[in-house]
This record gives sequence, C-alpha cells and structure tokens, in this order.
Amino acid sequence: IYEMLLSLADKIRRDNFNPDLIVGVCRGGWPPARVMSDLLGNPKLANVSVEFYVDVAETKSKPVLTQPITIPVNGKRILILDDVADTGKTLKIVRDHLLSKGAGEVKIATIYYKPWSIITPDYYERETKRWIVFPWERKETVRNLMRKYKVEEVRRRLISGGMNPDLLNRFIKDIMENKG
Repeated sequence: IYEMLLSLADKIRRDNFNPDLIVGVCRGGWPPARVMSDLLGNPKLANVSVEFYVDVAETKSKPVLTQPITIPVNGKRILILDDVADTGKTLKIVRDHLLSKGAGEVKIATIYYKPWSIITPDYYERETKRWIVFPWERKETVRNLMRKYKVEEVRRRLISGGMNPDLLNRFIKDIMENKG
C-alpha cells in the first residue's frame, strides 16, 4: 500500500497539483490521507465523514454526510483522499460538499478504482473489480463476515483472498472471546 501511495504522490507532483488542503474521507481515507500528507510535505490535513456501508458488501441506498468540513475552504485547492472509488457515491457527495463550501479546485485521489464507479478519480493507482480488504480494516471485516457466515466459511473466504491465516485466527479468537 505504501508503495502505491508513493506512486500516487508522484502522479500528483507530475501534474503540478499542489493542494492547499488534503481531505481524508472517513474512515478508509484517513490512513492514506495521512501518508499522502507526509509524502507531499503538506501538513494541512482535514477530514469529512460519510456513512454509506452498513456491512461487508452491504450499502445504504444513499450516502449521508455525517461530518462536514470544519475549516474554511474558500478558494482553496483541495485533494480528496480515499482508499477506493467503488460506487463513487461517497466521493461525489464529498466533492459536491467541498465545492458548495467555496473550494476553488477539487481533485480526487484513491488507491483503487473500480470501473463501475460514477466518479473517475483524477489520480488512482490501480483499477480492480475485486473485493479489497485494507490493512486498517482487517479485524472489522472478519467481525462483519462472522455475523453472516460460519467460521470455516470466513476462513475460506479470507485466506483465499490473501489474509494471513495466523492473523485471521487471532482475530477470530479475539472476536469469539469478545475482545473486539
């Protein structure tokens, strides 16, 4: 992931886009936004929150902005960071929100882009149709899958998707013992 963010930062620099502010989309966009802040040497970082996903692969019909931008963005160049452009609805609501608050120029960067997204990010590292489990959501994914499937099915799905079996077993044990 870090190498993908390095490459993404290079694309942004080559485009001569120097954002005044980096906005991470909560929650999946927080980690990449923080890394991008470091890579671009830009400490001006904010976040917005949109609730869309109810559970693994289960979404609300319409995203809801639950935490708007809390700092002035009038005339500013803004880079929105998220982990993936999946449906694109979250990115659209964030972009529209920032523009409605007076942002001058808004560009979007994501690590992954899915071809059915209604928004094509200005910068993305990889296109995929696959389900992605990011490092910052592994245990949450296990927890959500365990609500739907038996433990063996959860193991099968996640190990076939590349999750470390020892890590997976630790998460399953913790969840079953109510340690998160």
